[in-house]
Amino acid sequence: MNLLNAKNISHKFDTQLFSDISLELKQKESIAIIGSSGSGKSTLLHILSTMLKPDSGSVFIDGEDVAKMSKKKLIALKRDMLGIVFQAHYLFRGFSAYENLEVATLLSNQTIDVKLLKLLNIEQNIDQKVTNLSGGQQQRVSIARVLSKKPKILFLDEPTGNLDKTTANEVMDIFFKYIDEHSAGMFLVTHDESIAYRCDRVFALKDRELKRLK
Repeated sequence: MNLLNAKNISHKFDTQLFSDISLELKQKESIAIIGSSGSGKSTLLHILSTMLKPDSGSVFIDGEDVAKMSKKKLIALKRDMLGIVFQAHYLFRGFSAYENLEVATLLSNQTIDVKLLKLLNIEQNIDQKVTNLSGGQQQRVSIARVLSKKPKILFLDEPTGNLDKTTANEVMDIFFKYIDEHSAGMFLVTHDESIAYRCDRVFALKDRELKRLK
């Protein structure tokens, strides 16, 4: 069974962004979506990650129609199964890096992975207030917070946008290793085609359609 199925998804704001998009995600699979600014790729990711309801179409996660889930079940799904990383880190600014991670692990009944902190090169910053960290360090804390939940589907919206090229590829290595070791799946939205083409499948969102490139 697929981790996610999207069927005939359409959405518009002032103008039509995309129409009749269908897509599926399997375990250990990575999918990248590229496209110009304003093409709707982040909106599509928000729909697939249950943050936004489509104008038409359905999203099934783990075989269940998201639109038919109770509010309680949807909250549990977001907490336990989905992990979302944005270009903006959205950390709790009054907290230390450790406290930010602790909140996520307590809610998901997980523990902080010290090995992950070392991989992301933030173990030495863990007790600092996030406001005292650089933008790149804050982004890596945000990534650690999401991966600490042990999600089954990763939704990544320009996750390396604030990182230099070398660090960006190192972080992507961690994401790829994560989905392989945890039989998870990954949706990536990015402007960086070199990173996009590291994924199993690559699509471009253009002229309201999703066109496969790889």
